[in-house]
Amino acid sequence: MPANNGWWWTSPWLRALSLLLAVPLALLLLIHPGAMLPADGHYSHPLLMLVMLGVSGGFVHGVGFRPELRAWRVLFGPLLAWPLLLTGYVLLLKAQAGI
Repeated sequence: MPANNGWWWTSPWLRALSLLLAVPLALLLLIHPGAMLPADGHYSHPLLMLVMLGVSGGFVHGVGFRPELRAWRVLFGPLLAWPLLLTGYVLLLKAQAGI
């Protein structure tokens, strides 16, 4: 069976992109979570949980792991992880801008 199974998102470049998006957010959330705190001083926990799901998906896709069960592949795949990671960066930019 070919390594990429014919799917476009199995490209090494796209896996590197997943890792490049996930690592900074993971480090930020672990080391300095206050950087994600908006001007009103209250976290949006549901949004942060989604961002952390995106970070998890970024790592799973980035290291090349492919879950067997279809539900896990969808949950931790790049098609869901990338928008959630971008949501994390938008939240970060909003928090830093004081919006």
